[in-house]
This record gives sequence, C-alpha cells and structure tokens, in this order.
Amino acid sequence: MRRTLGVGTALALALGLAACTTTPDSPAPTSPVVQLGAPGEPNRTLSPDEAGDAIDAPEHTELDTAFMRDMIHHHDQAIEMTALVEERTDDRDIQLLAERMSASQQDERTLMVTWLQERGEPVNDQGHDAHASDGGAMPGMLSDEQMAELEAAEGDAFDQLFLVYMIQHHEGAVQMVDELYASGGGQESATDQFARHVESDQGIEIARMQQMLAERAG
Repeated sequence: MRRTLGVGTALALALGLAACTTTPDSPAPTSPVVQLGAPGEPNRTLSPDEAGDAIDAPEHTELDTAFMRDMIHHHDQAIEMTALVEERTDDRDIQLLAERMSASQQDERTLMVTWLQERGEPVNDQGHDAHASDGGAMPGMLSDEQMAELEAAEGDAFDQLFLVYMIQHHEGAVQMVDELYASGGGQESATDQFARHVESDQGIEIARMQQMLAERAG
C-alpha cells in the first residue's frame, strides 16, 4: 500500500510559487512558497530546495486529465449509492459508513473539478458519460441492472448488496489508479498525491466493508 497522503495536499501552491522563476544557473527561489494543507490541516512553508523541486516538477498530461474526468464520474455513482442508504436501512453502522463515504467523495470531487479548472481543462468531455476515455466501461461501475437491484432492496438485503456493490466500486477505483501509473500517468505531483490518496483511502474502506460482510454472515 502506498503511503497515505492528505486529500488536498499539493493540489495547489500559493501565489508565491508563480512569482518564482529559475534558470539553469539561478539559485533556488527565496520567496516564501506555501503548500496548502488538506481540510483541517495547516499549510506548510516549503524550503528553498522543495520549492525548486516544485517548479521543476513534471506537468500534467492528457492521461492525468482523463483520469480526473473519469474519477469524477466514478465518484458520482458512489455518491448516488450512498444517497440510497437513509431510506432503506436502519443499520447504524451502514448509515455511518455511507455518511463518511458521501462526505469524502464529495470533497474529492470538488478537488478534482478544481484541478481541471486550474489547468484550463474542461470538466466534461462532449459525449463523456460514465465511460472510460478509451470507450469502455470504467472499472467497478455498477450496471443499470445492479443499480436497480440496489434501489429495490431494503433492510438486511439492502445492507448485503450495498456492501458487496460498494466493494466492487472501490476496487474499480483502485484499478483505475493502477492503470494510470501503468500507462505512464501520475507524474505530476498533485495528480500523484491525489491518486495515492484514493488508492490508500479506498483500500482501507474495502477492508472495513469486507469485515462488516463477515460479521453479518456470522
């Protein structure tokens, strides 16, 4: 498991970075450069060496942009799934799990939209609708039939389906991260840190849901 990182860390740098320029013979920037912290975490002033590394870091690519767009659609379905919970189960553990997932996925969605906007990339591609950039269905996405089955279930049957389908959905998100790196993407610092966060956070939630399934089976 890759190291867990804060959701918002390094997705943006303060304006001081934009004012710094370097040449092959110039020293590292001396103006203060502040790295924005994740929600609830303090900002951090980068050292001159760290600031210089940030300036020279790889820029985002089309692979990164496609990953962010696809992951937005992936998150949208997860949010749709968690919205079903309140009216279909009285299980407090399921309700709390869904509340946490909804909050985190919405925060991450906002960060991804901001990432695209700050790079001048459109948030939506024409004709892009819950499909990966190569035209195939995104990993882990529920089919229309599965979503209909989840919507129709209640009580214990809903709890079982919700956990099974959300595990499927999370495993798909982890696969999307693996595919990003395998294709050569994720070299830009902000993309890399966000992808690592998604992989780690969803991996933790997969383990928790598997435990919850085992407890209910027992």
